[in-house]
Amino acid sequence: MKKRVVITGIGAVTPLGNNANVTWDRIKNGESGIAPITKFNTENNSIKVAGEVKDFVPENYMDGKEARRMGRFTQFAVAASKMAINDAGITIGTHVLPERVGVWIGSGIGGLDEFEVQHKRFLDKGARRVNPFTIPMLIPDMAAGRVSIELGAKAINNCSVTACASGANSIGDAFRVIQNGEVDVMVAGGTEAAITEMTIAGFNNMTALSTNPNPETASRPFDKNRDGFVIAEGAGIIILEELDHAIARKARIYGELVGYGATGDAHHITAPAPKGEGAQRAMRLALEDADLSPQEINYINAHGTSTPYNDLYETQAVKEVFGEHAYTLSMSSTKSMTGHLLGAAGAVEAIFSVLAIKEGILPPTIHYETPDDELNLDYVANQAKQKTIDYVLSNSLGFGGHNVSLIFKKYE
Repeated sequence: MKKRVVITGIGAVTPLGNNANVTWDRIKNGESGIAPITKFNTENNSIKVAGEVKDFVPENYMDGKEARRMGRFTQFAVAASKMAINDAGITIGTHVLPERVGVWIGSGIGGLDEFEVQHKRFLDKGARRVNPFTIPMLIPDMAAGRVSIELGAKAINNCSVTACASGANSIGDAFRVIQNGEVDVMVAGGTEAAITEMTIAGFNNMTALSTNPNPETASRPFDKNRDGFVIAEGAGIIILEELDHAIARKARIYGELVGYGATGDAHHITAPAPKGEGAQRAMRLALEDADLSPQEINYINAHGTSTPYNDLYETQAVKEVFGEHAYTLSMSSTKSMTGHLLGAAGAVEAIFSVLAIKEGILPPTIHYETPDDELNLDYVANQAKQKTIDYVLSNSLGFGGHNVSLIFKKYE
């Protein structure tokens, strides 16, 4: 019999704040973390805004010397993981054996920022001047590896690299590990720090990014005038725990993870399959895994990137899966406030999904001004709403045709 899995801790570093509570408070207030780019001069760049993490001090969470040997994406993961494990009230070695705690943290891109710095140094100053920590600062799995070391977690240590679905895949795969009885606790989520000149050039040249220079309107999911996503950075980590283990130590429980569906489009390297065919199957698999009917879902935290095709196809997919109920449930995109955290997006949005259930609040889609005739669902426009929520489905879709749906339940 499969084990039940609950969420007992949360931690986040986002453009809205350097912890989960501040971030969530600003989400509820409909505030945006998107602002003019400060990491480099954008004078000759058509992309002017991003969701940068502000005032992050690595030394507040880890040894300064070790922090300098980590990529920024790894620093975010370590910080968010320590916040999450503390929030869960877990001391590894006291409340749980190190061999029964695993780590599964995804990243879509890893340390591309450090790659750019070291490549320039290599060209300008020669091979001997390249930082010996370049490779550990670069490879995407190092966030999970470092978190394992920092926390002393000795069970499975893994990293899903599935573009913008990385964080959600990591949570879903960690869920399975606990369900199967292999561990008692998983530190799971995603992290990203890819706001660099080269990354933005690459995304921009494929016309994926919004060229709107106004931070107040650049990320506008489901709006008729949407023109691309706004890149962002940060990390989201949740502590997944086997239910009986959590009850035995009298843990606070945020909610329960009950469904996971993952599919591949087999269609195109960047474009989603027409009508979100792969996303439809992921949502149906998650519903089947949770043993739920579509009518039982109250809220969908959409992938909602603010790109023309994603928002259209995701809306069409929801209509196909939920039928008439699609018009009575609520669906919003918190990327309107955070921007798109790429490999960390699904993890941060998992936190929002759980808190939405716990507090009975539907987070809004801000910057929504002009309805699109083909996008006619309840997108919780511009202002949060109160609602009793029993089940939330969260979608994450990634380049390469990766589709992930997670279903969270109110814990009773």
